[in-house]
Amino acid sequence: MTDPETPLDLLVVAPHPDDAEISVGGTILLSRQQGLRVGVVELTSGEPTPHGTPAIRQRETAAATEVLGLDFRENLGLPNRSLEHTLQARRALAGVFRRTRPQTILAPYWDDAHPDHVVASALCDAARFWSKLSRTDLPAEPFWPPRILYFWSIHLRIHPKPSLVLDISEHIESKMESIRCYESQVITDRSTEFPTILDDIRDRARYWGWTIGKGYGEPFASREEIGLGSLESLI
Repeated sequence: MTDPETPLDLLVVAPHPDDAEISVGGTILLSRQQGLRVGVVELTSGEPTPHGTPAIRQRETAAATEVLGLDFRENLGLPNRSLEHTLQARRALAGVFRRTRPQTILAPYWDDAHPDHVVASALCDAARFWSKLSRTDLPAEPFWPPRILYFWSIHLRIHPKPSLVLDISEHIESKMESIRCYESQVITDRSTEFPTILDDIRDRARYWGWTIGKGYGEPFASREEIGLGSLESLI
């Protein structure tokens, strides 16, 4: 996709293709329904994997993008499995922030067993700062993304306390449809005995929905306080 003509409301930073769908697919779908402009930037291709190829992953990502109805999607092509917090990587991500000018960045949670996810989280923090710098050779004009929230993409069996949980009940089926687009990752040669990987993803969303008295939810953490214009949104 080309750069959006209008700044994005949400930009999801995903270490690999399918991370956005698995972690915040419901949030993306809900936000699009509400008229928000949403994009995804992947840091790596996610390859190699046992049953994927770059071409397969591109087709799967295109199919998932259509389900989600994204306004913007880009892949930075950084090295999978060996993602590093280099100045080059920080520069590339900061450039995306300046070009898309999102009001909120959705970034991976900082504690994870997958090294790529840990690095991606730190990259988001650093690139957010770099995005505002003047007198640089970064593209577009300086921009400070006002908010950053961290989504659960946790391979560790830990239970951090979220700052908020978003109700995605109306969009759980489309979220799961977007995940199934990545057949090479979640279906091919996977066990069909319960619980499958798809069962696990859906059940986690059900758990977070239960925590807020709803059907399904997606959790987020914030290092900064979250301001509200009205208590009505808590009802």
